[in-house]
Amino acid sequence: MLNATNKLALGVLAGFLFLGLTSFSRAADPPLQVSLVPYKPRLTAPGLALKDLDGKMITLASLKGKVVVVNFWATWCPPCRREFPSMERLREQMSGKPVVILAVNEGETAETIEQFVSTLDLQPAFSILLDQDSGAMAFWPVRGLPTTYIVDKRGRMAYQAIGGREFDHPEIIKRINQLVREN
Repeated sequence: MLNATNKLALGVLAGFLFLGLTSFSRAADPPLQVSLVPYKPRLTAPGLALKDLDGKMITLASLKGKVVVVNFWATWCPPCRREFPSMERLREQMSGKPVVILAVNEGETAETIEQFVSTLDLQPAFSILLDQDSGAMAFWPVRGLPTTYIVDKRGRMAYQAIGGREFDHPEIIKRINQLVREN
């Protein structure tokens, strides 16, 4: 039978082991990328018409004249979760510019998404859209999650990114600002 001192020592050891394993799993995550792949030639973006978490219908067609970041993601996807705060920082940096971020969630309920969002330090103010049956994603050339498309002001796919990105990185901001300046 363990006495109180041995129980305390065992508890401390278990705590250190847990912290070590947690740190190891975080260290194993690959860094978020900063590259974007340009579309040459730019192709017309597929249609997109989905409801947001408040039940409001958002369409890509209604956003012509704006640069639109369309991010396909899910709460169970680790790089999706990691890139979410950088999308909010991007939104803040682009405030006042014709830039819109649409985070298209794949196959999850509003409750699941809201639970995930409630864990974030930086609450997103961009639109989170519900694609519960993945019907919208079927029209986009999505090969895995996360996948992001940056659509120019004329409604054409200008850039693609497969995998997690640091959206507020200067290289990505530079590309988006170039799109904002285009006619």
